[in-house]
Amino acid sequence: MKRPNIVWISTHDINPDLGCYSGVWPGAEYAVTPHLDRLADDGARFDAAFAAAPICAPARSAIMTGCFPTAIGTMHMRTKAVPPPEVRLLPEYFRAAGYYTTNNVFTDFQVEVPRTVFDDCSATAHWRNRPDADQPFFAAFHGMATHESQLYLGEEAFAAATAHVPADARHDPAAAPVPPYYPDTAVFRDAIARYADLVTEMDAWVGGILAELEEDGLAGDTIVVFWSDHGRGMPRAKRWACEAGLREPLLVRWPGRIAPGTVVTDLVHTMDLAPTMLAAAGLPVPSHMHGVALFDAAGRLAERPNEFTFGGRDRQGEAEDTTRTVRDARFRYIRNYHPDRAPMQHNDYPDHLATWAELRRFAFQEAEQLGRGERRSLLTPLQRQLLAADKPAEELYDLAADPHETRNLAGDPGHAADLARLRQALQAWQDRYGDLGLLDEETLLEGWRPGGRAHTTAPPAVVRTPAGLAADCPTLGSSIAWTTDSPAEEQREPSPLERVTGIPVADGRRWHLYTGPVDAETLGEAQTWFQAWRLGFEPSEEVAAW
Repeated sequence: MKRPNIVWISTHDINPDLGCYSGVWPGAEYAVTPHLDRLADDGARFDAAFAAAPICAPARSAIMTGCFPTAIGTMHMRTKAVPPPEVRLLPEYFRAAGYYTTNNVFTDFQVEVPRTVFDDCSATAHWRNRPDADQPFFAAFHGMATHESQLYLGEEAFAAATAHVPADARHDPAAAPVPPYYPDTAVFRDAIARYADLVTEMDAWVGGILAELEEDGLAGDTIVVFWSDHGRGMPRAKRWACEAGLREPLLVRWPGRIAPGTVVTDLVHTMDLAPTMLAAAGLPVPSHMHGVALFDAAGRLAERPNEFTFGGRDRQGEAEDTTRTVRDARFRYIRNYHPDRAPMQHNDYPDHLATWAELRRFAFQEAEQLGRGERRSLLTPLQRQLLAADKPAEELYDLAADPHETRNLAGDPGHAADLARLRQALQAWQDRYGDLGLLDEETLLEGWRPGGRAHTTAPPAVVRTPAGLAADCPTLGSSIAWTTDSPAEEQREPSPLERVTGIPVADGRRWHLYTGPVDAETLGEAQTWFQAWRLGFEPSEEVAAW
């Protein structure tokens, strides 16, 4: 069987705010996204896709491993986790199966990325660089156009960042759909309009990648997947384990296998993408993965792949909190483990952003009103909840009747059965997979890195056999790579592009994933170097062999 090519196109910080989600997601009709709308028309649109976490690195770790962050230790933002030894990053499985694997270029997966994972992880990584035009490829492109940082650029910088948005596609702040949990102010309207402009800019970038597939005659042989990591980069979305923080766009095109115009309303995790891609390529799905395959190698969609979706919020920068959530087809239940902590704790980076500052300013002015004996008048009770000093221990929302999660039903006797059912589902999930987020983080880190020192992967043992150079590493969970490029080639001067961006254009040495003895014909007379990696460990020393 000829295996399909796979192209992943990901963006940052958006909900299903694409035109193709009009009528499915509140406010999606505001979007101008012709390329993504066409992608949805040509394949499948998943209407109920959810991230495992409402912030990028934990959410992306789930997508790249197929595992819940809370189960493998990747739940705290910007941690460097030590996952269980069986965990691998998804592209390594494809590389072992003969795929050319590339990543352009974001690697915020909560672990250092070993050289065993990608053939090329750089700002120029592309399927077009594969040495054999007949080789199948897994190519990931991660765009930054919609990252929350872009919302708050100066006028000139924002115009440059949205250079591909024509005047007639610009979004009018007066028409911006303002959710009820935000004050209807110029700051929020401008932010929502800018967000929509950035989504349109991102759509143009997606269109460019799709056009390249067409130019290369590869569109018919390639699974294209578009996804975002978590919700929009505004308060009560990104960083919150609620609907706006976790609900994602997910589009898949697979010509000849998935019928055009397919709409999937079943609950899915974006984490399910890892096992799905392996199943679609006819490769075995590792038993340790927590996600489930959404379709098989024939493109047949799974029936009701998930009864529930799960997620959580943990430490984000200096803001320490623990929230867990479960959602079924209608209700979302949220458990706050620290109800005494504010929903919107001080967080150095986002607190400098205009929308956060606007809410803080209103809260301060309302406090002054109260101090003068006046009635608070700038925020509604719903908006004020975001700035409260504490939060409920439990929350329950009927999403069919209340898509913005404005009315907490946890104390409503009429929904006691729903509360109990989802509370039990959440506990069963934690019991099944474990929850490392409930441990003290310092204790967890000490177990991973005693005394603050990371473990080092053992050097591979290399022996010459009749089949060629064979290598083995005693470190459980390790992978091995080899190269005939000398270490001197890694000492090259960085290019001007690398100096500006800090992103390597290409590794100085080409490393190959070791999958079996490397024969003499492949090596010629060259000296060969072997090195081993285990996620969360320091790499081994290099071992030279002839």
